[in-house]
Amino acid sequence: MKPLTDEELLALILNLESDRAERKQAWKGDAPEKVRQAVCAFANDLPNHRLPGVLFVGVKDDGTPMGPEFVVSDDLLLTLADIKTDGKITPPPTLTVAKRHLLGREVAVVTVWPADAPPVRLDGRIWIRIGPRRGQASGQDERVLNEKRRYRDQSFDTHPVGGSSLDDLSRSYFENEYLPQAVARDVLEVNGRSYEERLASLGMIASVDEPTPTVVGLLTLGKSPRTWVPSAYVQFLRIRGTEWGDPVVDESEIDGNLDTMLRRLDDKLKATLAVAVDFTSGSTTEVRAAGYPLSALQQLARNAVMHRTYEGTNAPVRIYWFDDRIEIANPGGPYGAVTQENFGRPGASDYRNPILAAALKNMGFVQRFGFGIAEARRAMAANGNPPPEFQVEPTNVLATLRLAVARGVS
Repeated sequence: MKPLTDEELLALILNLESDRAERKQAWKGDAPEKVRQAVCAFANDLPNHRLPGVLFVGVKDDGTPMGPEFVVSDDLLLTLADIKTDGKITPPPTLTVAKRHLLGREVAVVTVWPADAPPVRLDGRIWIRIGPRRGQASGQDERVLNEKRRYRDQSFDTHPVGGSSLDDLSRSYFENEYLPQAVARDVLEVNGRSYEERLASLGMIASVDEPTPTVVGLLTLGKSPRTWVPSAYVQFLRIRGTEWGDPVVDESEIDGNLDTMLRRLDDKLKATLAVAVDFTSGSTTEVRAAGYPLSALQQLARNAVMHRTYEGTNAPVRIYWFDDRIEIANPGGPYGAVTQENFGRPGASDYRNPILAAALKNMGFVQRFGFGIAEARRAMAANGNPPPEFQVEPTNVLATLRLAVARGVS
């Protein structure tokens, strides 16, 4: 992902018929929505340029920059960068934001790379560009995008699982539960897609012509996901003590499709959370303080399910709950732009399983992309716990949450 040169940007900004460029004069009115539509369309790359699309903010429709009244502020750049992580576009797009000096003025430049796993949706709608036109995808457009994913995508979550069939997916769950969350209601009412076309459009099968469930299809819609993806479960242990070898007082293998598994895991975490009662403050009101914030446990557990590797391993996500700490082990190390050095830093995010990430967002388990660790840190601090600790190895990540010393709750 090399930044475009000034010469390349100038060629795009002045080519008014290009389907790789769009211009906005300012960030007001309906501009935020139009910009997100453009990002979605560039990510889908329907014409198959395999080149980035560019959105210029602070540029008139005729390609000339705005005057000195338009300022490219840090707040504007942060707002534009937030498009990647605010969860409105799924799978999360790959984009960069920069302030560039073009035609004698500063302009904001959003560069969007084609997605490896189209179609990409904005609030359940697929946007495309052909020439200067931007609009919603037709059924034929969706089929073209599905074929692009079939031949270009490298993420393991979209690989078809040999031997599985449509009978291994729950059609009733897909049509009654998942589909209304993933696709806008008005699109569902008018598009008339077949069952197979809808599955393919959301990455749940390889294609209409090859209706074999994918890894993410079986994880999301499967009647028995572990039959096909043996590592698709969470192993939970409650250990009475602080050392390996101390007695195990609760042991569970939590599985099912993603929705069932994560809801069962939430129930297990809530049931295990101990509550301390503070009678020492002199207050007539009983004060209860949890040993750990539930949101931190949820964020790190869901992060592990989302970012782990499902390829070449039978290892589950592991949650080991000791008297003094909780360890959450993810069988998948840093990926892509995330390294051992920048792991956990704000803005450092990449997706081993982009369609799985989109599915978790559609089901409401993820509100924003790339904010799980930040939320866990915030929640731990607010609850009086030490910050989470991360041991990052090439093939695994171990997150450790510790009790506040003064609380001593188990």
